[in-house]
Amino acid sequence: MARAHNGPIEIEYEVHGDLANPTILFIMGLGGQMIAWDPAFIDLFTAQGFSAITFDNRDVGKSTWFDEHGEVDVLPFLLGEPIDAPYLLSDMAADAAAVLDAAGVAAAHILGISMGGMIAQQFAIDFPTRTLTLTSIMSTTGNPLVGQPTEAALGALLRAPATSRDEAIESDVETWRIISSPGFPFREDEIRTRAGVAHDRGHHPVGTNRQLAAILSSGDRTERLAALEIRTLVIHGTHDPLVQPSGGVATAAAIPGARHVTFEGMGHDLPLELVPAIVEEILTHVR
Repeated sequence: MARAHNGPIEIEYEVHGDLANPTILFIMGLGGQMIAWDPAFIDLFTAQGFSAITFDNRDVGKSTWFDEHGEVDVLPFLLGEPIDAPYLLSDMAADAAAVLDAAGVAAAHILGISMGGMIAQQFAIDFPTRTLTLTSIMSTTGNPLVGQPTEAALGALLRAPATSRDEAIESDVETWRIISSPGFPFREDEIRTRAGVAHDRGHHPVGTNRQLAAILSSGDRTERLAALEIRTLVIHGTHDPLVQPSGGVATAAAIPGARHVTFEGMGHDLPLELVPAIVEEILTHVR
C-alpha cells in the first residue's frame, strides 16, 4: 500500500499491474473501501495490458477521517433545507488527482461506481486533461429529479449505524438484500465475509454519513457535464433501487456522445454472472 497527500489529507492507495501500461483509476462508492473491488475483477483489466489504481476515499478505511466535524444531520436536506457538509465531491475528486500525482500518472481512464461515479464525473469536470475516458457506473448527475432511491433503499441508506461487529455484518447483509440484483443469485456468504473484513480494516459509519452529506451538498452537475469533450460510457442496471435507472439515463443524456449500456436484472451491484459482459464493455471503451 502507498499514501498520497492532498494538503493535510492522506489517501491510502494500491497499484495493480505495471504503471508503464495505461492506467484505470477505480473510484469506490459510498462507505466502500478499496477492498470492496473484487481482486478478480481488477485482474481482468491488468491481464489485458492495463494498470489499475484503487484507493480509500476520504473518511473510510485507512484514508484521513474527519471525525472532528462530527455527524452531519442529513434529514433536513430531505425537507429542502441546506446541510453543513465538511467537504464536497469536488474535494474528493481532488483526492483522486492526488493519488495520480503520487503514482506518477499524468492522465488515466477514470471509472467510478455509485458515489464513485459522481466523483469520477466531478474529476472529468475539474481535471479534463487528466481524463482519458470516463466510465460512470450505477450513478447520477446530482439532479434531484432523477436517480433517487426507492423508499426501501432510502431506509437502508439511513439505517442506524451498527454498534458491534456482528451487528455491522447483519446490517450489511440486509442492505445488500435490498439493493442487490433481483435477477441474479444473492450470495449471502460472500457478503458476510466481505463485511467482516471491511469492519476489521476500517469500520467507520460516521464517515459514510459525511460522504452522504457531500453527495447531497454538491449540487447538479448536468450543465458542467454538457461541456465535457471526453469519451464516456454509462453503465446501469434496469432494477437499481438505490440509484434508480433514470440517473443513468440523465448522465448519458447530459454528456455529449456518451454511450449508455443497461443490464437487465442488475441492481446496485455487479453480479458475478454479468462481470464478463461488463468488463468487455469497459475494455472496448478504454481501448
